[in-house]
Amino acid sequence: MCAVRSVPKDRMETLLHQLTHGNALILIIILGIGGSFQNGYHITSLSSPSPYIQRFINSSWYDRYEEPPPPQTVTTIWSLIVSMYAVGGLFGTVSVKFISGMVGRKKTMICNSCIAIAAAGIMMASKGAKSYEMIIAARILNGYSAGLGMCTHLMYLGEISPRNIRGAVTLTSATFLSLGRLSGRFFGLSEILGCEELWNIVLCVPAFFSLVQVIALPFLPDAPRYLFIEKGDDKACRRALQSLWGQGDYKQEMDDMLAEQVAIEAAPPKSPLKLLRDSTVRWQLITMSLIYCCNQLSGLSTISTFSFDIFLKAGIPRDKIRYVTLGLGLSEIITSVLCGLLIEHTGRRPLFWICYGVMSASWVLVTVTLNLEVSSYWVPYVAACLINLFILFCGGPVGATATLNSEIFIQSHRLAALVLMGIQRWLVVAMLGLVFPFLINALSSYIFVLFACMCLLGCLYTFFLLPETKGKTLLEISEEFKAITVCGKSFLEKRRLETKL
Repeated sequence: MCAVRSVPKDRMETLLHQLTHGNALILIIILGIGGSFQNGYHITSLSSPSPYIQRFINSSWYDRYEEPPPPQTVTTIWSLIVSMYAVGGLFGTVSVKFISGMVGRKKTMICNSCIAIAAAGIMMASKGAKSYEMIIAARILNGYSAGLGMCTHLMYLGEISPRNIRGAVTLTSATFLSLGRLSGRFFGLSEILGCEELWNIVLCVPAFFSLVQVIALPFLPDAPRYLFIEKGDDKACRRALQSLWGQGDYKQEMDDMLAEQVAIEAAPPKSPLKLLRDSTVRWQLITMSLIYCCNQLSGLSTISTFSFDIFLKAGIPRDKIRYVTLGLGLSEIITSVLCGLLIEHTGRRPLFWICYGVMSASWVLVTVTLNLEVSSYWVPYVAACLINLFILFCGGPVGATATLNSEIFIQSHRLAALVLMGIQRWLVVAMLGLVFPFLINALSSYIFVLFACMCLLGCLYTFFLLPETKGKTLLEISEEFKAITVCGKSFLEKRRLETKL
């Protein structure tokens, strides 16, 4: 659904052969279940048990003070439970540069999984202890684990992948994010774990996957690029490449790393503040910041968090909404897999501008449909189908963003850039959580016009300004960004030529 051309059979066979020739596929799965999967699960899993948690707050307060709590108090405590996840995520993102640079990518992921397991233990014990404070503490730790794990997961993938399949490998982070969202909705069904007796267990499910990562990851190699460039151990780097991708000399990969190491010596690692002041990476920072904003304000994050309210507003019967949201989760999985197969064939730019264009049109049609919902009983279901169409195409920008983030910054800049983008991501998540309930009450169905405008902005920017990064070294990509001139004819002519090709 993310592009019109099919993937050549030999290209798919090459991808599968490379992934299964060594331990690369195993490492990708282990990283995924302890990385972006955790964030996706925690984003959606809180929706189903929310009424039970609020009743738990009431009963805990009554047991403690022998009087019912004021309604404002329950609302405040519930808001803290929801929002502290984003606060924890912000701190996790800020700490990734220090922790990952000090102990390496593999040990960071292991430590991160231990934090997730500790958070699950606190969450599990909160019900027996009748302590809503323990729920808040567990949510902070879950957020911290998600922030640290998402950044490290994405960085790890970018540093293990060969140039020719770099896009497909890094896009798996988006696939596991979607799988986590679907799992959160599935386990939250009342027929599974979404009942009053098991609400604390449904919030602890990801800890099982974290435990698997803690057990399995020590037997797998650290990131080759980290070993070569930051640790200066070329033998360990070669062993890691051979373990992941099979036997070979990997001269091209080692030469690329050596060239990047020389560039790093001329431009040593920078802090996030210094990177913001560096004019040589200004276009990379502008590009990633704008794309992150377009992704988060496109409506995808809002649907994940407020899907119940949106479909209720659309006119879907209350008892059918949970099954419609499961359909959204399945759509996310399908589009992530398809985009993973397509990204090395189509390149990054088409996945951005084509999908952003379809997403923008989808929201315009959703707005029209919602204003006609009283005309017939089937109109709300048309709106639900259009939202599913949006989800199918949103996998293009979401997946390509994960790939682009690991491609446009050289090793000395990547950690600081991930910190900056992570801070922006969590601040926008917190802002949406606070503002969206008021916006949907004030604007009703016209809220989706704002989403359509953000998608249109992303479409225009990526079509006219974003360089194609497929099959290029990190240094070549860096030079492409340096050549961008907003009003320069040469750059626009280059983009037109690429479009024709």
